[in-house]
Amino acid sequence: MDIGMIGLGRMGGNMAERLRRGGHNVVGYDRDPQISDVAGLEELVERLPAPRAVWVMVPAGDPTRQTIHRLGELLEPGDVVVDGGNSHYVDDQKHGEELAAKGIGFVDCGVSGGVWGLENGYALMVGGDEEHVKRLMPIFETLKPEGEYGFVHAGKVGAGHFVKMVHNGIEYGMMQAFGEGYELIAASGLVTNVPETFRSWKEGTVIRSWLLDLMVRAMDDDPELSGIRGYAQDSGEGRWTVQAAVDHAVPLPVITAALYARFASRQDDSPAMRVVAALRNQFGGHAVESAKGADSAGADVEAPSV
Repeated sequence: MDIGMIGLGRMGGNMAERLRRGGHNVVGYDRDPQISDVAGLEELVERLPAPRAVWVMVPAGDPTRQTIHRLGELLEPGDVVVDGGNSHYVDDQKHGEELAAKGIGFVDCGVSGGVWGLENGYALMVGGDEEHVKRLMPIFETLKPEGEYGFVHAGKVGAGHFVKMVHNGIEYGMMQAFGEGYELIAASGLVTNVPETFRSWKEGTVIRSWLLDLMVRAMDDDPELSGIRGYAQDSGEGRWTVQAAVDHAVPLPVITAALYARFASRQDDSPAMRVVAALRNQFGGHAVESAKGADSAGADVEAPSV
């Protein structure tokens, strides 16, 4: 099958390569001319036979919006666009309506697999009309892992990125649980071999998983993880998951706490915890640590610890 791939970065480039290995003809465009097959979107569209299929793999937000808007100007009725980035599902609904008005199909596809996807395949979560999804199945079949699992047509336009958003929210909670468990085990003073403890869980336990495998792999390189700063970014899906939970009145305490933990990781000196320390000092006389690291005693009062 012929397909255009816009965005040949770490994910898009590997996906294009997997498709080529699967026998598909991929015309790739990237702003970096050294890895691009064409000079621009116009040439990409010209190189593809009608009806065309174009996969967009650029950062979410304005880059995706601008790319899809431009494709709407260049493509023809009967063509179809796939957004495989991490777009917000609300944007998908707008893009679907915009392209449908011109007779152009739209499919949103949440993609998971990271740098391992080239060899192992990508989990694909798709939203869109049945006719458009069916037409793209040769592409999906090549990108997904071999076997029964790794692909779902989740529902209408927006459904693919919605379930990918929730998938990433679940991922936040699972990673946070591993991190907290690690910290407690390391702090216990009882466990002298933390990496081997986690390695032992790779078989026979209910928490065995790919994330556990990756954690063990990280500790193989750095057993105490001393070379890594405890700072975690978020790519947006966690925030959108929590916002969707508010919109639908669905309680998500674990995922919400995991998101807030990432925010806390970015503060060398948390303003909120400074307030907590100051209040404990005021009502209980508990010692506080100065900005320079020295302890200072509070008022001479007897009070229970809080």
